[in-house]
Amino acid sequence: MKRFKTQDALRKAAIYITGTLALVGIVLTISCKNKEKAIPVSPPGYDLNKPVKYKMPYDLVETSGFAFRNGKSDSVYAEQDEEGFLFNLKLGDKKAGYTTFAKSGDYEDVAICRNWVIMLKSDGTLFTFPFNQVRTKEAAGVQKQKGLLPEGEFEAMAADEKTGLVYVLCKHCADEKSSKSSSGYILQLQADGSLKQSGNFMIDVKEIERLADKKRVPFRPSAMAKNTATNEWYIVSSVNKMLVVADAGWKVKAVYPLSVTIFIQPEGMAFDNQRNLYISNEGDQLSAGNILKFSFTK
Repeated sequence: MKRFKTQDALRKAAIYITGTLALVGIVLTISCKNKEKAIPVSPPGYDLNKPVKYKMPYDLVETSGFAFRNGKSDSVYAEQDEEGFLFNLKLGDKKAGYTTFAKSGDYEDVAICRNWVIMLKSDGTLFTFPFNQVRTKEAAGVQKQKGLLPEGEFEAMAADEKTGLVYVLCKHCADEKSSKSSSGYILQLQADGSLKQSGNFMIDVKEIERLADKKRVPFRPSAMAKNTATNEWYIVSSVNKMLVVADAGWKVKAVYPLSVTIFIQPEGMAFDNQRNLYISNEGDQLSAGNILKFSFTK
C-alpha cells in the first residue's frame, strides 16, 4: 500500500512540474512578444526620463507656450493662458519682465519669426507685433487677425525662420469629419507682419494608433516644434501624454509615451540651435510651472 502511495505522489509531482514549466514557457513567450511590440521610450539622441528642470516664476505658473529667437536659449519668450502678456526671462530666473499686447484671454502659444512675434489665441485669433517691442511696457504696432483659421480650438503653433511659414495644428476643429485625422494649417508671414493662408496638412491619427498599439487615441495637439537638424516635426498631445514624431511631409514616424510624473501637463515645446529639446509644463495651485530641458546626445 505504501508503494502505491509513493508512486501516486511521484505521478502528481511530475504533472505539477510539467504544468509549471509549460506556464513559464507561456509567460516567457508573451513577455518576448510584448518586448517586440514595446514602444521606444525616447527619440534618438534624447532621454525623456532625465530632464534638467527649470521652475518658472509665479506669473508663469500656467506657461502654455514659449519660444526662442533664432534658436538662442539665453532668453525665453513665454505666455500664460489668461493674460495678454508676452514674458521675457532667462531659464532659472525668479522674476520675468513682460509687455502687454492685448486684453485678457485664452492664449495658447507663441512663435518668433523674421523679427515678428506671433501669438495664438485658443479660438484661432492671431496677434503679431515687432520683436523690438518685447521689452516695452505696451507693444506698439500690434495686428489682430481673425478668420484665417476655421472655427475650433487651437493650442499648437510653430514658425520656420527660413521660409517665413507659420504652422498651426488644431486641437479640435469643426471642419474635421472624424477623429481619425488632425487638421493643420499653413500661414505665410508677410513683411508687414500680417499673415495669409498658404495651405493645409493632416496628421493621420490611425497611424498614431497603429504605432502606439492602441485603439481610439484621443489625439489633441497641445504643442509642436520643428527639429531642423532632422527636418522632423515633434508634436505633444497633453491629454494622453504622448509625443508624436512626423517627417517633413507630416507622415507619422514614431510615437513615444510620456511619463505622467515628469510631464504633468505639457503645453509648450521648442528646440534650440544646439538640438536640445525643451518642453514646458503648466503648474497649478500646488506646484510651479516648469520648462524641462532634454540635452541632445549623439
